[in-house]
Amino acid sequence: MSAMTDSKHISLAYQGMRELSENIQIQQASEVESLDLSNNKFTDFKFLITFPNLNTLIVDHNGIQSHVKFASLPELHTLWVNHNKISNLSVFIATIVQCFPKLRFLSMMDNEAAPSYFNGGSFQQYLDYRQYVISHLPTLEVLDDQPVTKEQREEAQRIYGRHLTSSQSIKRKTRRKSRPTDHN
Repeated sequence: MSAMTDSKHISLAYQGMRELSENIQIQQASEVESLDLSNNKFTDFKFLITFPNLNTLIVDHNGIQSHVKFASLPELHTLWVNHNKISNLSVFIATIVQCFPKLRFLSMMDNEAAPSYFNGGSFQQYLDYRQYVISHLPTLEVLDDQPVTKEQREEAQRIYGRHLTSSQSIKRKTRRKSRPTDHN
């Protein structure tokens, strides 16, 4: 296995790997800030829990599907999942919201869930996709190859409403149920 590494950046692209060796996880994971696993065969990323300082993850061309499992990485700000098999946007984005609360840069190009002119999607489908993603990721600055503008964020909020985390949603439902009803 040949890999480009320094103490903070590891590229294991084009290795045909299905899993990461324990050697890398044990010896280097705590120092790694950027990890490139592109053009491999990874489908599950729970092992990333051993990378507490990871802020950039590139996993293009891996066959990733909508129900992919990621470890919670609170410091991750950049995620590239281009050219995968993500088809259900809401399922995938729900995972991203849970696992990467500080995400600022997301690229999902050439996935079925990210319609564009290049993969047969219409302009309206592309706009709907952007608005949905933007409405769920309040810290997002760039989606695919375009910056998120103030106007896009406002339109996304208008169309999809303010996104609530699951805990906020549960609290609201609980408050509604616990309110006494007026039977006058």
